Amino acid sequence: MAKMENKRLGRTGLYVSEICLGAMTFGSKEMNTWGMPTSGEEESVKIMNAFVEKGGNFIDTANVYGDSEEVIGRWMTTKRRDELVIATKVRGMMGPGPNDQGLSRKHIMSAVDSSLKKLQTPFIDLYQVHTWDTDTPLKETFGALNDLVRVGKIRYIGISNFAGHQLQKIVDLSREMGWEDIVCLQPQYNLLCRSTEWDLLPICQYEGIGVIPWSPLAGGWLSGKYKRGEKQPAQGSRVEWAEKIKWKHTDWSTKNDEHTWSVLDAVNKVAKEANKSVAQVSLRWLIQKPGVTCPIIGAKTVSQLEDNLGCLGWSLTAEQMAELDAASAVPIPYPWGEDYQYSRRRNFNIKK
Repeated sequence: MAKMENKRLGRTGLYVSEICLGAMTFGSKEMNTWGMPTSGEEESVKIMNAFVEKGGNFIDTANVYGDSEEVIGRWMTTKRRDELVIATKVRGMMGPGPNDQGLSRKHIMSAVDSSLKKLQTPFIDLYQVHTWDTDTPLKETFGALNDLVRVGKIRYIGISNFAGHQLQKIVDLSREMGWEDIVCLQPQYNLLCRSTEWDLLPICQYEGIGVIPWSPLAGGWLSGKYKRGEKQPAQGSRVEWAEKIKWKHTDWSTKNDEHTWSVLDAVNKVAKEANKSVAQVSLRWLIQKPGVTCPIIGAKTVSQLEDNLGCLGWSLTAEQMAELDAASAVPIPYPWGEDYQYSRRRNFNIKK
């Protein structure tokens, strides 16, 4: 198995491993706060150790992922802190009070101190806004984050789950105010979610923003577990969890259609040609897409991690990439259609 290489995060001088380890399922309890089964603390520690042994240094979590931060914090006491790049997020509900969620200065300052305590660290490498907050002015949110960089509690600012116009708006505002740059975007992006390419990726490429996609295997759909004709998701799977909570990004009711099965047919075909697993091909496709820094993989066991890391050290051919692109393509609505794509390539000098 190839050892991980490092990649520069956006235009910063920070280097991260070409795979980021997602910690959403890390925890000491059977279920996290979202009702998702966890790996348990013992297995979570084994996964992190295996990840670091393979050259990984980049771990992503969030304050709303149950006790994931605490598990990582206890594990980090046995490691050299400066060798790791730790990312977490702020936005979600952390208590019953009216100020226990959102992106107000009050909540951000409270949340960052809580995360620092749980992670047992004096600083957070990458602090990310989890989702947009319609109630809070951008100047309040990103002014507070800028202050946290200046006092050393966080080192870089990232965002997650923003639309293109929202991303560009905060990039422009930060530049106007002389604030710290937005260095990273965490969007959903995979063979079953190509809309990220319409404007988010072009903006990131133009502005020099790193891209660390979440759900690169579409919550398990692109892992090779599912076959045509099946009537329900596997018991205990991420797709079963998504179906229970009606998580429309990856639930069975939304994704069980001809487009999904056609994409899976193409991935299975390429996997056989390349002598790789379906998950490895799905991840490799994403790694080779322009503008992507590193996908965030989630693993509940060490064996899952090791299979996923089999996406490293080789490449899909241009023909295989084109075949997967064609199978996963969806009709592009106005104004993101061919006229927009032509203009984007010409003005931004981005290859098709």
